[in-house]
Amino acid sequence: MRAVFGLVLVIGVALAGFAVYMARDYIGNYQAALEQERAARAQMVETAEIFVVNEQLSYGDRINDENIRLERFPVNAIPEGAFKDIEEVFPQGEKRFRTVLRAMEKDEALLAVKVTDAGADAGVSSRLGAGMRAFAIRVDVASGVSGFLRPGDKVDIYWTGRGSVDNVTTQEVTKLIQTNIPIIAVDQMADQDRTAPTVARTVTVEATPQQVAALAQAQATGRMSLSLVGTQDESVADAVEIDQNELLGIETAVVEAPKPEKEVCTVRTRKGAETVEVPIPCPTN
Repeated sequence: MRAVFGLVLVIGVALAGFAVYMARDYIGNYQAALEQERAARAQMVETAEIFVVNEQLSYGDRINDENIRLERFPVNAIPEGAFKDIEEVFPQGEKRFRTVLRAMEKDEALLAVKVTDAGADAGVSSRLGAGMRAFAIRVDVASGVSGFLRPGDKVDIYWTGRGSVDNVTTQEVTKLIQTNIPIIAVDQMADQDRTAPTVARTVTVEATPQQVAALAQAQATGRMSLSLVGTQDESVADAVEIDQNELLGIETAVVEAPKPEKEVCTVRTRKGAETVEVPIPCPTN
């Protein structure tokens, strides 16, 4: 009997020890898994939903509820101008579509810079900022940078013509009259994604009313030429004016003003039948 009791006791102690070992191992594994989960959560990137397009879209295509959807993007990687709410895409009271201004690939974020305002078509008027006007400039192969201009480029504008000073026509000069003027259309094309060279007859630019008046006067009184500005160039050109003498390095002789003749005062006297002028000192006052 004692032997049986001792055997049961030994088996009970062994089972208890085994249970403690298993529990400790389980708790250790659980704590390790918990730490791993905490570390993974710490590395998780915060995201937010923005609208993307469901298909490839080109200039002039319309965006509606059918071809956009919400997708999660990392918060620190959401591009400027992205839409986060359907009311931002299609405000209440507006027509429920926008028009594509710049091509977008499938699953690309929908950005305000690539589409028109709600309910607007992809015309020139949709590209004009507040208070700005569109003005067409006549160009040819030479004055239009050999056809390499396209919507979205910026140009400096030079005027060549003759001025008038005191009703006297001056020699021909070339002057920089406007800088960094954005192009919004070439002929009747406003697609910024088109890359093929086009020999245009007109270039439409965006300008303030004051600039439009200056450009109209310049176009009516002389010739205008366009100079393409680099895409990354934010500098503003200094005032430039050059005439033929400066171009050829001809120095204009300075004409000295004639010296004033000395004033001579006289009085006339009569001697017999003759009238004689006699010099006298001139009055000082």
